[in-house]
Amino acid sequence: MELVFGYGSLAAVAIPGERVFSLHGHRRRWGVAMDNREAIPGYKRYVDTDGSHPAVHVAFLDLLASPDDDAVNGVCRPVTAAQLAALDARERNYDRRDVTAHVADPPGRVWAYVGSAAGRARLAAGTAAGCAVVSREYLDLVLRGFARLGVRELARFHACSDLDGLPVRDLRRVDLSD
Repeated sequence: MELVFGYGSLAAVAIPGERVFSLHGHRRRWGVAMDNREAIPGYKRYVDTDGSHPAVHVAFLDLLASPDDDAVNGVCRPVTAAQLAALDARERNYDRRDVTAHVADPPGRVWAYVGSAAGRARLAAGTAAGCAVVSREYLDLVLRGFARLGVRELARFHACSDLDGLPVRDLRRVDLSD
């Protein structure tokens, strides 16, 4: 069985067969970004409250290996080969990595999407330029996802996440057609 470990937006929507697990040796943080100045067909952009596309780098959650006894909570959800291929295309700021060895008693092979070098470089560039932000819509989606798992899991989310340092901005996601 193939599974995907969702620790951010992939944990936001409940699906049959998912279970809460911990990914040991990691912390969650803002780690990748997209450059909102670019309109990439088939991808997304963010719109400000005035309808404009602000020149910002929009940050997303990432995993960071931790030498401490940290463990990130999330959901493992079964995926088919076709679903995995679709996620590979969707998660363009990330590389898919086998993290099975970091999950206690996994029911199969576990994959996680970890920030790509390019995605991390975009966040670094946006941070250096003072234009890296977090979309409130994205943050709220993730927080609702962990709240649906219960008070304990939401508290664990906060305990194993480093979410300080970037401003949160009211932006709305717009999916671009091909």
